[in-house]
Amino acid sequence: MSLYDSHGSDGDLPPGLAFLSGGGAATRLILARDWTDHPLGPPQGWSPAFKTALSLLLNSPESMILCWGRDELFFFFNETYFPLLGPRLDGAMGSTLARVWPDAWDQARPIVEAAFAGRSQRFVDLPWKLDTDRGAAETWWSFSYSRVLGEDGAIVGLFIFTKETTARVLADRAVEDGQRQLESLNRDLERLVAQRTAERDRMWNLSPDLMAVVGADGRYLTVNPAWTQVLGYDQAELVGLSGDTLAHPDDVAATEAAIVTAKDMILPQFEMRIRHKDGSYRWIQWVAAPGDTEIFAVGRDMTDAKIAAEQLRLASEQLSQAQKMEAIGQLTGGVAHDFNNLLTIIRGSVELLRRPNLSPAKRDHYVDAISDTADRAAKLTGQLLAFARRQALTPELIDVGVAVAGILDMVRTLVGGRIALSFDAGGTPCLAEVDRSQFETALVNLVVNARDAIVGSSSRRGEGGSGHLRITVAPAPGIPSLRGHHDIAGDFVIVSVTDDGDGIAAENQMRIFEPFFTTKGVGRGTGLGLSQVIGFAKQSGGDVSVDSRLGEGATFSIYLPRVVGTAAPGPRDTVDDGIDGRGECVLLVEDNQEVSRFATEALSEIGYQSVLATNATAALAMIEEAPSRFDVVFSDVVMPGMNGVELAMTLRRNHPTLPVVLCSGYSHVLAENAQHGFDLLHKPYSLDQLSRALRRVLDRG
Repeated sequence: MSLYDSHGSDGDLPPGLAFLSGGGAATRLILARDWTDHPLGPPQGWSPAFKTALSLLLNSPESMILCWGRDELFFFFNETYFPLLGPRLDGAMGSTLARVWPDAWDQARPIVEAAFAGRSQRFVDLPWKLDTDRGAAETWWSFSYSRVLGEDGAIVGLFIFTKETTARVLADRAVEDGQRQLESLNRDLERLVAQRTAERDRMWNLSPDLMAVVGADGRYLTVNPAWTQVLGYDQAELVGLSGDTLAHPDDVAATEAAIVTAKDMILPQFEMRIRHKDGSYRWIQWVAAPGDTEIFAVGRDMTDAKIAAEQLRLASEQLSQAQKMEAIGQLTGGVAHDFNNLLTIIRGSVELLRRPNLSPAKRDHYVDAISDTADRAAKLTGQLLAFARRQALTPELIDVGVAVAGILDMVRTLVGGRIALSFDAGGTPCLAEVDRSQFETALVNLVVNARDAIVGSSSRRGEGGSGHLRITVAPAPGIPSLRGHHDIAGDFVIVSVTDDGDGIAAENQMRIFEPFFTTKGVGRGTGLGLSQVIGFAKQSGGDVSVDSRLGEGATFSIYLPRVVGTAAPGPRDTVDDGIDGRGECVLLVEDNQEVSRFATEALSEIGYQSVLATNATAALAMIEEAPSRFDVVFSDVVMPGMNGVELAMTLRRNHPTLPVVLCSGYSHVLAENAQHGFDLLHKPYSLDQLSRALRRVLDRG
């Protein structure tokens, strides 16, 4: 049974154990041990000498050990000694010295024997390898061993004062090592300084670049030999000259400012012209840095590089101009060919309409032919403008997956029953702010190309035009590297159209987006479909990629900027069927006589009154004279003097409730001014489009 069971802590000890007072945790270890079968017996029966020595040990602030006995050497220690025991602490109190320190006993035995023989010893910084609270380690200790004698002079124990000095020994060694390293570094530094000085001198003398030290007053203190090679001056001719003395007259002010800047901070690349000794000028590019009282500057002769760059620029411009003329020639040839075909149909239909005794059915047929051909001509100009990125887009927030699903029935009709069509929009909303009509046109163009590729491929295989076409819509983390441009990270929507046709040859993939380039047979394509697709995508802030190999089909992907964190748009706004006018008065602003005559008749036909103004100034005068007379202004954009956008901005300031519809055949004009928020109508327009545009702004007002 431990003494804790009967006596508690060392703060409440009976008289028989009072000698253990003040020992703290060490006393508690003594009380916690069961001494029943121990050779020393219970503490109450220990000898007075033992009790006195142990009390001295327990109350000492120094790290102390008392080994009691002559042969067994029972091990006692105070609380200060605890950290030195480390993992040996448990069970150490009252055990034998040899059991507590078996790894040190061989080293300690001769010291103990010497102490018992009366030769007390003191050891300073004695190295021992022991298991301590930090694990096995090389340690250093200071010890003093002395015997304890009883009343009769017999040896009754061993007293040990111990202190670990590992930290100090290691610190002293570190200081010594640091001193040796410092001496070595100093020797190395001296060698390095000598080496760098020699290298600097070689660089100064051999460098092809101009080097100079400039004083605080801006005058040259010294220059290197390169000045003679580059500019023809000897050092003696330059020392003492101001840094701007040899500068080109146009560069003097900039040179003076650069010298002032270099006194306080590193001067980035600065170019100036310096007069050569022969009177010519050389372009020198300088960098400079401040010293304590001077400026260190290095200059490189850039004259030949500038001449070469200018020659390269001129050659590049000439090449670009040649390529541009080739592209314009190809484009105008294609446009002329297509428009001649369209004009042939229109002219022929008009001549047939003029024939006498024409039946109503044939008259309607020719009128429809003219109308259809005019629509095709408008579509052709739209595709050309989209390719040139000059199409005036009307962006709106759409869910791209929903938009594709909305025209899926039309797409199925386009591809035909022999081609299996699949569509996957995934489960993630893909919102984008784009022109819905242009997006649908781009998608249809890709679908038609895919259909033609499948039909051509399967027909050659004898499969009767069958195949599979797949449309997918999904979010994308960016646009990959395309046509020499680096990839673009960000949120994008990717709309992909995949077919299992013949694929596209590698040599054609760099040309497929060129206007009028087509691999289809004669009469089967204009070569403008993909031009419209890439023009729309780039104008919308995205791009188009193609992935194809011969015999493995093709995938065309449109990348559009994705709108994140916005709710999906609701149903599309529609205009009621009653779109015609109700007698409202339109101020028509148009400088072209033929167009104004047509527009006046068109407005009357769809139920509007109209008043014509041939320029913006006249229109403003009419409005100021009778502000309530007009319900809406319908104005051309490109006119002499004040243009239509400027007119609309003036009306917005002076008559904010008067609605305005702008119209132009110059789509780039509308595109450049679309940010002003005015409603836009493109020429050529139909009566239905005109009526809807006017009704939209009137109903909104």
